[in-house]
Amino acid sequence: MKFCWVTVMVKNMEESLRFYQEIVGLPIKRRFGAGPGVEICFLGEGETEVELIYNENSKESTFGQDISLGFETNSVEEMMTFLKEKGIDIHSGPFEPNPHVKFFYVKDPNGLKIQFVENR
Repeated sequence: MKFCWVTVMVKNMEESLRFYQEIVGLPIKRRFGAGPGVEICFLGEGETEVELIYNENSKESTFGQDISLGFETNSVEEMMTFLKEKGIDIHSGPFEPNPHVKFFYVKDPNGLKIQFVENR
């Protein structure tokens, strides 16, 4: 079985797109209306995508505190500096559970934890 995408219900499509494009670096693959007041956008490279859904009738997003999306970065330190320059607060970390991996978390505009991971 192939994992296709993860779906995030968003409060504001444009704000979420800016985050996932400018901060995470994901390109838009496709974007379309899906009925009155509903818009869907798929972002990503490779096999797995992030699907953003905006519904003007449902502006609340709820995520479990232990759910996160992880993205690889070349340097935790450089990414943390970049995020601070963009005005994005570090949620937690950095953590280094072993000599081969280092990571930290921020939150996206909807409150979902985003993990940036440096594999060494």
